[in-house]
Amino acid sequence: MKQQTAILHEKATLLRQKQVLLGHGSGGKLMHELIEKVFAAHLLPPDMEMLNDSSVFCVGESRLAITTDSYVVDPLFFPGGDIGKLAVNGTINDLAVSGARPLFMAAAFILEEGFAMDDLCRITLSMREACDQAGISIVTGDTKVVNRGKCDKVFINTTGIGIVDNAVKISSELAKPGDLVLINGDIAAHGMAILSAREELEFESSIVSDTAALDLLVKDMLSVSNEIHCMRDLTRGGLSSALNEIASCSKVGIRIFEDRIPIQDQVRGWCDVLGFDPLHVANEGKLIAIVMRDHAEAVLSNMKSNAQGRQSAIIGEVISEHPGRVIMKTNVGGHRIVDMLSGEQLPRIC
Repeated sequence: MKQQTAILHEKATLLRQKQVLLGHGSGGKLMHELIEKVFAAHLLPPDMEMLNDSSVFCVGESRLAITTDSYVVDPLFFPGGDIGKLAVNGTINDLAVSGARPLFMAAAFILEEGFAMDDLCRITLSMREACDQAGISIVTGDTKVVNRGKCDKVFINTTGIGIVDNAVKISSELAKPGDLVLINGDIAAHGMAILSAREELEFESSIVSDTAALDLLVKDMLSVSNEIHCMRDLTRGGLSSALNEIASCSKVGIRIFEDRIPIQDQVRGWCDVLGFDPLHVANEGKLIAIVMRDHAEAVLSNMKSNAQGRQSAIIGEVISEHPGRVIMKTNVGGHRIVDMLSGEQLPRIC
């Protein structure tokens, strides 16, 4: 026991930073370092896969998925959504991209003394509406209230449980050379919508968050093929972090094509003006799927028939070269490495 404790302490001391930074919640390199060297090292069983959006486990003959997440978005209300809608949809999506059918949720609230009751009701009603649309129920929860100034209005934690068909095998470790990379639509709108609301930027036309539940989209995808090897929703860290996680876990290379990645012109323009790489910007209604090449067109067709997948596209492929790396062929014909976000691009995005 003493030897194990010493090893765990040694892993923790390998952290480059001696204090928690905003970047440790960004979805990029700092967050992955924190997860690997503190939380996974100290808390997770050694055989647990830590970079999937949910954990899948067996209970008798059933396979269940469980996920948990916390939401601290600032501002609470933004174009296209609010913290309540975000919390429900985000939890549903974490279950869905693990191949699970969402069933139940728990929700816990940390409230700051003095928070407006009208705003709290607005948030909870938004959560109820999102649950009703997805056919999922919040069945338990918890509430804590802290002193003024000890919390920023409201934080929400959610836990979701779903059931996974035995034929579905989805994991970040299952990408294979020859697989194709599919995405269900344009990227970076959520991050830019949050930024516009937070900084009161006046865009020429409204950019709204893409927050949406993707469970029905995933159901349509799985109805045509079980050869979907990996799926990730593109939240903190954006497209780049999700692809890098898969490349690292599967020990493969991934090549994407810049001209195939859907992005709104206005979102691209504002990313350029503000110095953001849209591949790093958070999304809340987008996923990528790594699909066997022979099945990709059928999966893509079903995606395009779903309201959340009208702009779906094949944006890349899995390759044996450059294991653990993501490479992008640019619009000018060159190639560049697509790395994870190093620090914090935009804090409190979800």
